[in-house]
Amino acid sequence: MTALVGVASHLPPGVPIASLQEELGLTDTQLRRFHRLYGLSEVCRSEEGEVELLLAAAGKLAELAGQEHRVKYVVRARTVTTTAPYPDSPLLTARDALGLRHASTFTVSDHACASGLLAVDLCGTLLAADGDPDALALVLMGEKAFSQSVRMIPDVAIMGEAAAAVLVGPGTAQDRMLGYATRSYGREDAAVVMSPEVAAQFRQIYGDGLAEVMREATRAAGLELSDVDIVLPHNVNTISWTRAAAAMGLDPKRVFLDNVPVTGHCFCADPFLNYRTAHDLGVLAPGQRYLMTSVGLGSTFSAMLFEH
Repeated sequence: MTALVGVASHLPPGVPIASLQEELGLTDTQLRRFHRLYGLSEVCRSEEGEVELLLAAAGKLAELAGQEHRVKYVVRARTVTTTAPYPDSPLLTARDALGLRHASTFTVSDHACASGLLAVDLCGTLLAADGDPDALALVLMGEKAFSQSVRMIPDVAIMGEAAAAVLVGPGTAQDRMLGYATRSYGREDAAVVMSPEVAAQFRQIYGDGLAEVMREATRAAGLELSDVDIVLPHNVNTISWTRAAAAMGLDPKRVFLDNVPVTGHCFCADPFLNYRTAHDLGVLAPGQRYLMTSVGLGSTFSAMLFEH
């Protein structure tokens, strides 16, 4: 059984989205929409490079300290397929700095911003197949908004720079995964940077696609959405979640949106950033069931159910 042994986050200081208006090419009307309708105030922006960003999150993972010898896999979950020119590898640099050179290391980016959930499921599968109850896997998430094309999803979200580090184990302790569902609506011209036509079709399937995997993940555990205590979502904006919750008959108060106004959409890391914040605020109680969700442009919809 896949379990979260530990989750850590690194949230750099937020900058007002108004200060990014020129950089993002936003009109005054678009800026007001992000403020008033989408609920954004700030987004995380960091002076740190990608390696430092990942190490800052991993350095807060108390469960990793002294257990480095147990880590068999180091996995980078990423939205953008390439972030450094060959032969530079931020992942290998971070792995070595953490003393994990012995671990098998690779990157998962197939599901875009849903790749974080994919990486957790994949690590659980690998650890179960290995059969070592003491083995662990480290998943690193978070990216730099390094170019204009990845700084914003037009009329949807502004990207933030924050990171999460997740330690995955094969046991039943800590946070146990109860169900996972994912579905990709593939097409030849699908990509993270979508054309206006593809973006319009993505918006049409968004609500139904999200609802489908959320229900499937809960039913895999023999439960229904009404049994979920809290949803830890991807942090795109508040209005999309208000509408999605209403369409699913889900109480909007059960969707954790505290980070949306201050972090922006931090690529694969969002659900795990929300876990850390919800845990620290005392929102998560032992025995509660929480549903992590994420959507990758292209288009992939994913949901993962846990018991705390």
